[in-house]
This record gives sequence, C-alpha cells and structure tokens, in this order.
Amino acid sequence: MASKNATLMTEGNIWEKIIKFALPLMLGYLFQQFYTAVDSIVVGNFVSKQALAAVGTTTPIVNMLIGFFTGLSSGASVVIARSYGAQNREKLQDAVHTAIGMIFALSVVATAIGVFMVPYMLKFMKTPDDVFGDSRTYLTIYFSGIASLMIYNMGSAILRAVGDSKRPLYYLVISSFVNIVFDLLFVILFRMGVAGAAYATVLSQIISAALVLITLTREEGMFRLHWNKIKIHKYVMQEIFHIGFPTALQQSITSFSNVFVQSYINSFGSSAMAAWSAYIKIDHFAIIPLDSISMSITTFVGQNLGIRDVKRAQKGTKNAIILAFAATAAISVPILIFAPQLIALFNKEAEVIEYGVFLLRFMTPFYSLVAVNSVLSGSLCGSGDTRVPTAIRLFSFVVFRQVYLFLVTQHTDSFVAVALGYPLGWMISAVFGSLYYIYKKREIEARFSN
Repeated sequence: MASKNATLMTEGNIWEKIIKFALPLMLGYLFQQFYTAVDSIVVGNFVSKQALAAVGTTTPIVNMLIGFFTGLSSGASVVIARSYGAQNREKLQDAVHTAIGMIFALSVVATAIGVFMVPYMLKFMKTPDDVFGDSRTYLTIYFSGIASLMIYNMGSAILRAVGDSKRPLYYLVISSFVNIVFDLLFVILFRMGVAGAAYATVLSQIISAALVLITLTREEGMFRLHWNKIKIHKYVMQEIFHIGFPTALQQSITSFSNVFVQSYINSFGSSAMAAWSAYIKIDHFAIIPLDSISMSITTFVGQNLGIRDVKRAQKGTKNAIILAFAATAAISVPILIFAPQLIALFNKEAEVIEYGVFLLRFMTPFYSLVAVNSVLSGSLCGSGDTRVPTAIRLFSFVVFRQVYLFLVTQHTDSFVAVALGYPLGWMISAVFGSLYYIYKKREIEARFSN
C-alpha cells in the first residue's frame, strides 16, 4: 500500500516536484536552527556575552559528532530512495529496519564519546577561562541527550527518502516552540543560565524523536517500522556505509577542522567569539534553502536513477542549480542591508556588533559558491557517488583551510585574514566539484542507461 504522504519523483513536472519537496524541508531546517539560535539569543541578551560565546564555541564540537551520523543517514536515505523508486518492498523494509537498528546502537556510542571528550576539546580550542565553565556545562548536557537528535535525523531521512518532507517539518515546528518555551522558562524565570538553554534543547529534541518514531510505526506504506523486525541486515548496512561513510567522514572531519578555526577566533577574545557565534547562527539560517535544495535533488536523483531515467535526473540537477542561485540572491540582499540589526538580536554590545557586521557583509557575497557545492554534491550523492566529492571537500575545507590559517597567522594577527579562510575554501571546492561533475556525467549515463 502506498503512503498518501510519500512523493514519487519519477513522474510529473520536475520544477514542481523539486520545489514542493524542498519547501517543507526549508521550513523544517528553519525550525531546526531555532534549537541553537534561540539558545544563543536568550543567553546573549539575558545572561552575558560570555554566555553567548560559550554556546557559540560549542558549535564545531557538536557538529563534529553529529556530522558523522548525519552522513550515515544520507547513505540510508539514498538506499531507501532507490528501493522506493523501484518499488522493491523487500529491500525497502530491510533498509528501514537496518537504519533504525544502526542508529539505536550508534547513539549509545555517540553519547559516551561526546560526554567524555568535552573538557579535552574545549582545552584543545584554547577556550578562555571566562567562557570555559559555561561551555563545558552546555556541552555535557547536550551530549547526554544527543541520542534523540540522532534518532530524529535518521527517522526524518527515511521519510524524506520516500518523498515525505512535510511530517518531519510538522514535528520540528512543535519541538521548536517547545524549545522556545523551555528556554524562556529555564533561563529567564528560573535563571539556570546556559544549563537551562541546554536542557530546553534536549527536551525539545526528545519530543521530535518520539514523534518521528510514532509516525514510522503507524505508517501504512511499504516503509512501515515493525519493532519486532528491527535487525541490522549486513548487505544493507554495507551499502549504507559505502554511500554514507565518505559523507559522514567529510562532515565530521570538516567540523573537526572548524574546531581549529574556532581556536583562531578564540584568540581575539570574548567579543569576537560572541560575534562569530552570532554570525554562524545567521549563516546556518542563510544556507537553509541551499541545504533543502541539495536534499531534494538527492532524493530526486536517487529515485529516478532507481528506474534508470538518467535524462530526468540530469535535468533535475540543472533546475536545482538555477533554483539555488535564485534563492542565494533573495537571501543575500536582506542580510547585507540589515546586518547590524541581525547581530544585535544576539548581543547589543558595540564591539560584538562591529565584528559581526563585518563577518556578515564579508561572507554573504560568496554564498553563490556554496550553492554550486550543495547542488552538485546532492546530485552525486543521489547517484551513489560520495567518495571523490568527499575528497574534494576535505581538501578544500580541511587541508587548504588549515594550511592557509596556519601560514597567515604566522605573519599577521588580522581578523580579516582569518575570516578569508572560509570563502577561499568554498571557491576551491566549487571549481573542483564542478569539473568532477562534468567528468562524471558520462559514467553515470553508461551505468544507469536502459
């Protein structure tokens, strides 16, 4: 039985399929960012700039572990999308139950590693004394409840793989509002500081995880979750790791690289750290449309290659690039105009705003490069090719960026020079990624042609 919430992307108008799928994703990512953005806004305005810096400095550490498991979720999503596109019920069922079984097991490992690594990573980043305590508190609580975020991400990846991007959105809306209520309650009323913000985030994530599991359990379609059938099927797990591991490795290593970047930012003091925290939160909102389009084209390409319709998959990729450029232009203008007001949402100290406005206006014009990276990476992921794109990103975002930062900081203590490391990495990735996609097109045509 087909699910009324699923979307088959192998037929119908391509623009309509991509946009209709991407819009709920966009809104979903928007509310997902509220988890940490609301934390930052509340502690930045009602606690201190040091508290804002503490929450912000935890971002690369959190993303380092989450990125790995999100990459594995993308691998599961591709396997499920192909099985659903081909209407292979048996493999689809095996893939769903393997994915859930894997994430249950891995969440235990992630919790233990996350809690253990907190103080060592903060010391590694040279976190200042006036920020260290709050950062440790926030991260310890966050990692204690990270299993719920991982379960939600895997469950929503399963739903998106079959074309259902609406219900994950609904659950994020609910959990985001819960997060806001708990933030206001714990931080402002109970004066729990950054601990209150962390508890609010974990509790809201537990709700989203519960909702997605209930949905999969009650689903009437082929991808229904049966708790007594949860089992890690070796052949599916190998396929998930084959596709998802390179992406997982790339995301976690890139985030680890950002730990080094954060250490450079930390050397400029708490005002720069607070500004960087505000910029990163705004940046995450700004690239939401690009992430949504990337996820949409991954599902679109995965389903269409599942029935070996190469031309439709390629046409979808072209449309997605046009859409990504349009979204980038629409986002960039208001960010450039309202940069001071956006930074002031997080903290109103003059030095914080000065640093933050510079970062927004310096970085935003380069988002067109991020658009190219997102769409081409999503398309190649949908075809099952993640290794070379991963290598390109690792070189651009890790190797090049770290070498650049090391060399430039030996000759100058300029904040501008440090910030330049980001757009330069995007540029290198866009150039090499585009060249590889052009080269790979013929191989994909030969492999999936009827």
